[in-house]
Amino acid sequence: MIVGVLRVSLRCPEGDSLKGKRKIVQKIKERVRSRFNASVAEVGDNELWQRITLGVSVVGNESPFVNSQLDRILDFIDRLYLARILDHAIELIPFGDGFDDDLGDPDW
Repeated sequence: MIVGVLRVSLRCPEGDSLKGKRKIVQKIKERVRSRFNASVAEVGDNELWQRITLGVSVVGNESPFVNSQLDRILDFIDRLYLARILDHAIELIPFGDGFDDDLGDPDW
């Protein structure tokens, strides 16, 4: 299993208050979730009304697929024209199958 994480920093020059920023953040989160079935959260710059830092995560079986999804999400956020991308980082994390051979089958 591959866990992909995208951190994207945005600037919203149109936002004139924290309330306005929250509306923009909510729009981005809702649209990304519905289009890509990805997890999205505001992970930083909570009190700065012109800055947004979002974390996005995707899980898949293959690195190229997960990386492609995160690239598509980044492009999608850019094409929303709600905020300007300042910086981004993508990390792919391989995660074990979750079963330890010494422990036997899980007790589900």
